[in-house]
Amino acid sequence: MRGADTFTESPFTLHRLEDFVPADHPLRPIRQMVNEALVKMDALFARMYEADTKGGRPSIAPEKLLRAMLLQVFYSIRSERQLMEQVQYNLLYRWFIGLAMDDAVWVPTVFTKNRERLLAHDAVIELFNHVLQSADKHGWLSGEHFSVDGTLIQAWASHKSFVRKDGSDGDQGGGSFKGRSRSNETHESTTDLDARLYRKGKTASELRFMGHTLSDNRHGLIASAVVTRADGYAEREAAKAMARDARQATVDEQTVITLGADKGYDAQEFIEACLEMGVIPHVAQNTSGRRSAVPDAIAQSEGYAVSQQKRKLIEQGFGWAKTVGGIRQVMVRGLERVDQMFVLTMAAYNLTRMRTLGQIRLQGQ
Repeated sequence: MRGADTFTESPFTLHRLEDFVPADHPLRPIRQMVNEALVKMDALFARMYEADTKGGRPSIAPEKLLRAMLLQVFYSIRSERQLMEQVQYNLLYRWFIGLAMDDAVWVPTVFTKNRERLLAHDAVIELFNHVLQSADKHGWLSGEHFSVDGTLIQAWASHKSFVRKDGSDGDQGGGSFKGRSRSNETHESTTDLDARLYRKGKTASELRFMGHTLSDNRHGLIASAVVTRADGYAEREAAKAMARDARQATVDEQTVITLGADKGYDAQEFIEACLEMGVIPHVAQNTSGRRSAVPDAIAQSEGYAVSQQKRKLIEQGFGWAKTVGGIRQVMVRGLERVDQMFVLTMAAYNLTRMRTLGQIRLQGQ
């Protein structure tokens, strides 16, 4: 018998929001790991809101705010306005964030304003560090063998905003710049003062930032992430800073630290800096018309060959961040905000990798 095309809605429901999420949904283990990290951040959250203890209207709970920001990365949601719209009707999103079915969704501008507080207190960096500590506790990090690389991030600014700093040639107004000489020394973007005109390889010159990551060679988890202004020295300078942090994080000074990298890092100054820090540079030798700065004794070692294979794992993080995380072109402006989004995206990438590693471990038991 044909059923009737009717719609009858009950004013009440006996189901919990939890009941609508499948037991094997991939967000379940991720939410558990995120909540474990957020519990450890309670002291930071308390300091963030000390000035509000005298009264006033409650702000968005920082735990919910961070979960919503992670959700935006996981599902490639392009803006806060679209995120708030989808949270309104998506029960999965409400469950992950921690909103009940009848809870009001935040106004997009309020959500964005509250996000600025996280930036001021480095809450995203704290979340990244706690996620990394959880990975270390499960034995997913080697803590000794790393790879480093950088990637270009297109700024949220156009060529027309790149005008002379003194305004002498009347570029304001977005006129044609064909045939004109432009450089970062004489020009700047009026839209994003931190963006730099930069090209790499055969790519066209664009207003860009540069993202850098240090990955652990055991499973390709991102151990450190930072964004800098784009220039020809940023990759090696950021690599030295991250390698120094990795060296200092080791408990035993006798621990051997290796650092894999591509040919772009084969420079005498960088190799010497690594050796001074006690880091063995497993950098790919660049012998195209020149002599490599990497000693042959290092390049012929067994560990060097392993590092050259493992360093390719770092590209998976960049690929995920650009196709899923939306880092190919950021929709925020300023070095601090771009850095926050980059670190958050890499934390989200680590969470997805850790979920997979956890499932593999369960299957192997």
